[in-house]
Amino acid sequence: MTVLLSLFLKLSAFAMVAFGGINALLPVLYDLSVNQEHWISPQTFADYFAIAQAAPGPNLMTVTLIGWNVGGVLGAALATFAIAWPSSIVVYFLQGYISKIQNKQRQRIIQFTASALAVGLVLAAAWKISLQMNQSLAAVILTIVTISITFFTRWHPLYLIAAGAACGLLGFI
Repeated sequence: MTVLLSLFLKLSAFAMVAFGGINALLPVLYDLSVNQEHWISPQTFADYFAIAQAAPGPNLMTVTLIGWNVGGVLGAALATFAIAWPSSIVVYFLQGYISKIQNKQRQRIIQFTASALAVGLVLAAAWKISLQMNQSLAAVILTIVTISITFFTRWHPLYLIAAGAACGLLGFI
């Protein structure tokens, strides 16, 4: 099986369970692309994730960059399509089903449950990724401080990104 076909099939299967978006299953994507397939290194994954978070647009850019690393422009296009088509079809049919439910309370329960599941998956993914990426005490402290500031203040996230970049440039992490 060619690398591009493998990329397409594995990311398509991955997308079928990516409820809550790519960030919800980031640890699984990390494991697939770094540990199982060796498409990229752990540092490259972290770099691609940072680029995807900093750039405007959807979070699936991490997958696009992985595809680009594997197969250039064709790999990027295949990876992007592979990650988008399964969930698009599922959401199309699921939304049609939900909108046909007559009981409005039941509709709200389904929507609330789906939202809670997505948030839980994103938080679990953030926890697992932070455990994989934080290799020093300084990085752990920076993560805890950033979470605390985000939770307890109304600071704009760009300030925290700038602080993290400064810590990196100064060699603290």
